[in-house]
Amino acid sequence: MLSFLLLLAFMGSPSPAKSQSPPLPQKLNIFILAGQSNMAGRGGVVNDTWDGVVPPQCQPNPFVLRLSEDLAWVLAREPLHADIDPNKVTGVGPGMAFANAVLTQDGTLGTVGLVPCGIGGTSITQWNKGGYLYEQLVTRAKMAVESRGAYAAMLWYQGESDTVNREDAELYKGRLETFFTNLRSDLQAPSLAIFQVALASGRGPYIDMVRQAQLGIDLPNVHHVDAKGLPLEPDGLHLSTPAQVTLGEKLADAFLKSIATSSPSPMSSNDANTDFSSFVYCLLIALCIDLAFR
Repeated sequence: MLSFLLLLAFMGSPSPAKSQSPPLPQKLNIFILAGQSNMAGRGGVVNDTWDGVVPPQCQPNPFVLRLSEDLAWVLAREPLHADIDPNKVTGVGPGMAFANAVLTQDGTLGTVGLVPCGIGGTSITQWNKGGYLYEQLVTRAKMAVESRGAYAAMLWYQGESDTVNREDAELYKGRLETFFTNLRSDLQAPSLAIFQVALASGRGPYIDMVRQAQLGIDLPNVHHVDAKGLPLEPDGLHLSTPAQVTLGEKLADAFLKSIATSSPSPMSSNDANTDFSSFVYCLLIALCIDLAFR
């Protein structure tokens, strides 16, 4: 009996090979960050120089990781998109403020894994299936899930480049819906929660037309967070650092509200499995010790 219990305990304990793998938490709540410059982050960037100011809401957190350009999990810190959008000067975006706000308000979510994919100056057609940006997003998202993760949501902020041409603005709604539908299909996540930001600014005269298209998206589990009225940098296009903090917190509120009525939370079933396995393992060890000293 003792030998059988010891065998069970050994089978449930971490193997030497696993202990040498990169240290990762048992679970990761995966949040994809995609879109163009205001998602990639230009907060604090003036005249192609970032001021380096990181507000308290965006400070590193040991429970917030980031998938780097070379597909490695690292501690998340601003600028989140520095190696993802390397041809532009990046600053503060909404990602860190979002992650910290979510964890502050809901301590049961565990570790957050951010997957930055935003590239400045991109139009919606550049995110078409088969294109570089789309395929890069899918590759990075799938890699994140393979690292003991599960999709929690995608944060999407794009559209400024589609305000220049009237035809692009008119076609924006259909193109965006196609993008969302294709992405969910290719990630095998048909109910992936998407939180899209309605524009605060744009490069052309058709801002309102694109905003109406964004707010008119009626796909299931697509939520809207409005950035209109948030303060901009002197260029009149990019959100300032305080605005990015506000946006991140608004996105966090929308996410938490969306899961408040749905049970379990994104990773709670995994939490339960992990807790039960740990309980069984500890129980077996206790039984073995008790029998050994009888």
